[in-house]
Amino acid sequence: MTRPAAAVSNVSLERRAWNIRRKALLMGEVQGQGYIGQALGVADVLATSYFHAMDWRADDPEWEGRDRFYLSIGHYAIALYAALMEAGILPEEELATYGMDDSRMPMSGMASYTPGMEITGGSLGHGLGIAVGAALGLKRKRSDRVVYNLMSDGELGEGSTWEAVMSAVQWKLDNLICLVDFNNQQADGPSRDALAQVPEAPKWEAFGWHAQEVDGNDLSALVAAFDTARALPEPKPRVIICNTRMCKGVDFLEAREQNHFVRVEPDEWARALDRLEEGKPQ
Repeated sequence: MTRPAAAVSNVSLERRAWNIRRKALLMGEVQGQGYIGQALGVADVLATSYFHAMDWRADDPEWEGRDRFYLSIGHYAIALYAALMEAGILPEEELATYGMDDSRMPMSGMASYTPGMEITGGSLGHGLGIAVGAALGLKRKRSDRVVYNLMSDGELGEGSTWEAVMSAVQWKLDNLICLVDFNNQQADGPSRDALAQVPEAPKWEAFGWHAQEVDGNDLSALVAAFDTARALPEPKPRVIICNTRMCKGVDFLEAREQNHFVRVEPDEWARALDRLEEGKPQ
């Protein structure tokens, strides 16, 4: 496996994740809103994806030899934009245009607008199906590239997700790694209250996947899980269930009663940036 272009840098994963959080907060401040709780929570998963696991070229986002990253959860776009800026795929100068007319960074991700945004993922429950098709296509082209699909715990209640789960097993898609951001929040309330859920890893295993469940805010655990998923010899798809904490890294937001859309008051954006700064890694 070739290493990602960004691996030549000695910037730590911890610093990458911190940078992603900071950029997401700055974008949220521009609009005064955004799914910032999810962005802060999933930053470690994104840092591990782009700066440890994936192969890509900042100057050629459509390079055929890249690994693919599919954002099924379109409202997480603020988080992916931050990661794409950190990767140099999007210029950081565009940060102040987030969510504005004619911006390349709409509030819900759209592939037609944004370099590095592989799919339009607004209708939840479809991303994994698209990823299955892409992984199968790469197989038929005899490519060794990997498709990563980031989806939400709420999408585990969608029937189309489980059709995709079964299809991936049918086609032995060992080039597909599904990342589930399990923060136990969705629009109707806590995910576990919205639809009865049994322990997730055994369920995926019963369908024929290789499943791991990790602390999604523990970079060492994430690195180990990604490495295991890439190295697994069996011809089966892989899933990493990432238990994340909404608003991770900004303590007063973390302590707030969690819900799908975390409200941040106008005077709290600067305070959030200050609190994040206090935990800045070397």
